[in-house]
Amino acid sequence: MNDTEPGTIVLYVVLIILAIVLIVALVKAVRIVPQATALIVERLGRYNKTFEPGLHLLVPFVDRIRAGVDLREQVVSFPPQPVITSDNLVVSIDTVIYFQVTEPKSAVYEIANYITGIEQLTVTTLRNVVGSMDLEQTLTSRDQINGQLRGVLDEATGRWGVRVNRVELKSIEPPASVQGAMEQQMRAERDRRATILTAEGVKQSQILTAEGEKQSQILRAEGDAQAKILQAEGEARAILQVFGAIHEGDADPKLLAYQYLQMLPEIANGNASKLWVVPTEFTAALGSIAKGFGGVPGTPGIPTPPADDEGGAEARPRPSTLPAQALEDPGEALAEARRQAEAATADATSAGTRSGAPFDPSAERGQRPSGGPTAPPSPGAQPRPLGGEPDEPQQ
Repeated sequence: MNDTEPGTIVLYVVLIILAIVLIVALVKAVRIVPQATALIVERLGRYNKTFEPGLHLLVPFVDRIRAGVDLREQVVSFPPQPVITSDNLVVSIDTVIYFQVTEPKSAVYEIANYITGIEQLTVTTLRNVVGSMDLEQTLTSRDQINGQLRGVLDEATGRWGVRVNRVELKSIEPPASVQGAMEQQMRAERDRRATILTAEGVKQSQILTAEGEKQSQILRAEGDAQAKILQAEGEARAILQVFGAIHEGDADPKLLAYQYLQMLPEIANGNASKLWVVPTEFTAALGSIAKGFGGVPGTPGIPTPPADDEGGAEARPRPSTLPAQALEDPGEALAEARRQAEAATADATSAGTRSGAPFDPSAERGQRPSGGPTAPPSPGAQPRPLGGEPDEPQQ
């Protein structure tokens, strides 16, 4: 019994070890691959297969996992790289690469580190592309540089199982001296634009002001011309009315001479008048007045009437006094004024009817003379056209 106990213990130990190894082998033989990940499997040191996402089994102690590859799109930012432009200026360019592994086997076996390879290829390609451009083109042609970089990188990384989706330039920093010069240039350009805009504004303002003055002068001249025309028409009508009144009144030379004498003080009226010139017609006017009032012929300035055919005829007898003027009765004057007011009311009513405006009794009341009774228009007062002469009252 004592001789068998050590062997039994050894057997138990061996069984336990085998169980542990079997469990470990089973655990390592079962692999679960997550989504967007690929595992490269080698069997006895050679490529065997690529595990896609899911559950897979490995042959224990024969198969092994060489590498795991991330199939998602990756973003890598490279540090700023100094690049010389065609005009011998050094600029620092910071780039960002967006790429994705499409073939895990090529990404593992074709290149040792595809990220480092993409970085170095980007730097060299960037120097080749930017080296053929000047600073101005480099700053304004980012899309062109991105397209050329993407084309070169996609062609070179295709055999690595990597696809470059986008290449972006994060920043392009020229030297400090060049930046100062660019700022001065931009400031000068903005000042020039501001000056041009100010000049254009002043020009437009002056043009508008001149046009406004021109229109105002034209309107003022038209107003002055119309005012003068209306004033001349008024004066002409006044002269015609005065002339007509004189002819209707049949003024004799006595009245004209008297009016002439009344206008003589107006001629001499004025603070600057130092000399009063007596016109030649003054003596004739005096002669007419003296003759009208029975003056003696032969007086200087008084014309002598011609002799009759028989000779020695005496002058015509002159009345010693002026004819008496008959004063108008106040009642008749009031009746005449009312008649004229009624005629004016009829004229206004006729003008309003012709213009299309409705009849307004308040307007008619306002046109009647104040203080008088409100009476309908007389049959004899007929409306007359505007601007015409009033008709003669019927007898």
